[in-house]
Amino acid sequence: MKDKIINSFDIWIGAQGIKSRLRIKNIDNISLEGIARLRELILELAVRGKLVPQDSHEEHADILLKRITKERNRLIEEGSIKQGKQFEEIRNDEIPYKLPEGWAWTRFPTVCNSNVGRTPSTKNPLFWSDKPGGIPWVSISDMIHDGFILETDKYISSKAAKDIFRGQPVSAGTLLMSFKLTVGKISILDIDAFHNEAIISIYPFKGMNRDYLFKCLPEIARQGNTKKAIMGNTLNATSLALLLIPIPPEKEQHCIVAKVNELMSLCDELEQQETNHLKSHQLLVETLLGTLTTAADAKEFQTAWSSLAQHFDDLFTTEDSIDQLKQTILQLAIMGKLVPQDPKDEPASVLLGKIEIEKERLIKENFIKQEKPLPPISADEIPYKLPEGWQWCRMKDLCPNISSGSTPPKIHFKESGIPYLKVYNIRSQKIDFEYQEQFVDEKYHRTKLSRSILRPGDVIMNIVGPPLGKVAIIPDNYPEWNCNQAITFFQPLEKRMNKWIYTYLLAGTFLNYIELIGTAGQDNISVTKSKMIMVPLAPISEQFRIVKKVDELFALCDRLKEGIGESQKVVNLMANSIVEHCN
Repeated sequence: MKDKIINSFDIWIGAQGIKSRLRIKNIDNISLEGIARLRELILELAVRGKLVPQDSHEEHADILLKRITKERNRLIEEGSIKQGKQFEEIRNDEIPYKLPEGWAWTRFPTVCNSNVGRTPSTKNPLFWSDKPGGIPWVSISDMIHDGFILETDKYISSKAAKDIFRGQPVSAGTLLMSFKLTVGKISILDIDAFHNEAIISIYPFKGMNRDYLFKCLPEIARQGNTKKAIMGNTLNATSLALLLIPIPPEKEQHCIVAKVNELMSLCDELEQQETNHLKSHQLLVETLLGTLTTAADAKEFQTAWSSLAQHFDDLFTTEDSIDQLKQTILQLAIMGKLVPQDPKDEPASVLLGKIEIEKERLIKENFIKQEKPLPPISADEIPYKLPEGWQWCRMKDLCPNISSGSTPPKIHFKESGIPYLKVYNIRSQKIDFEYQEQFVDEKYHRTKLSRSILRPGDVIMNIVGPPLGKVAIIPDNYPEWNCNQAITFFQPLEKRMNKWIYTYLLAGTFLNYIELIGTAGQDNISVTKSKMIMVPLAPISEQFRIVKKVDELFALCDRLKEGIGESQKVVNLMANSIVEHCN
């Protein structure tokens, strides 16, 4: 059985899963899903008796259980432990799978005693203490799953120990397991401590190996008869006592623990190797993509891109690396390094002049309001040098009517009417109105919500996060739309610039140069700050060329990502096949 697992390690490593393919911000804390699944399989095989060979000469587990029951009864008679609730014999329809010869099923309270903790009143300061003079008190957040509890965030006083717990702390070396909210989280105490009421301390009877329970209890607890609670699932005293434990002979328990530890050590080595590989891969990708952004112009970029393209199959092997490539493409686009400049293009300054003339006409005809002019862009605000023919400007220079929406009373939401957008409708940088769609009645839309009427082609962005800066272009599914106050919108006077504005906002670099407002734990971009956003304006013809090139390269990235997804499906199917074969 061990050989089957080891021979399949390359498949398990490859089955990284979605979590580890997301943007890696702290690679030391990523979860390699394939190896995590391998760990689960090892534990499953352990409790099914398929990890180590059985010895027909060993004492049968039924005999072991009789000795344990005798000791349990003695402790009850002495008053060392409580009798507890009695349960009927295990029925055949309860047994989840067949055990090897020499094993036996029993209920959780048969092989160990357990105690529930308490939480002293948080309103009474006399029950709590600082670290130097206090006694450690364990909550679920202090527990290290499959590890040791070395310290706690909170400490109780000797008064709480005397009045609330009425006894000594739980001794170091004791098993703790959560049975509420986070069911089956298990740790070993490395300090003397008390614990809360969502945790039980577990005391195996003589003949029951503590470390065997340490390995098998989490999965058994998660399969118990849990009930929904406000913040998660929970086991009660009855369902805890009904848990079925597969019991091997005493010597085999020790063999299983040793084999599990051996295989888990191999998993640790593989995890470290794969983490080091991902670190090296990420550094390589970042370094080579950096050669693109440091290119002096489009010609130098094209040379660097051609060199990079020869190694696409080796470099862009994860969704994370492809997302980095997309971000680099956007950065190059807004810096003017993605396509060559054409000296025949009309400069951006001329375009800005035409926009200003149109703006003055609309003000004169009362289509838009005259607003206080924004301060000019100072030299220390400019983040990078632009190509010849480009010019820095502010978003308000391009879009005079920048505002945000508002939320109407519930009575004005209807089953049909004007589509109404919230932040959750901006998904994958486009409008997904079918995701929790809402409508407002047309009369309210035209009167009370008239300042935030949206039309196809308008660019919208969420200004309340996290995350900030999700953007989309209003599609033509409906002639008019509206939105709430967490969304601001940009309606360029030169309508053909909408995709350029979208591309620039999509790059997200403007967030590095804008002052955010924090409200109720959330970052916000005010409407005023939205108007102040600096935009690198390219000639209109070059805007079209850049947007077209971005679309072409993004399509290439999407094809690469699809290929990764398909190969990942195959690897996952192979991994699942191994699971079925091992079982």
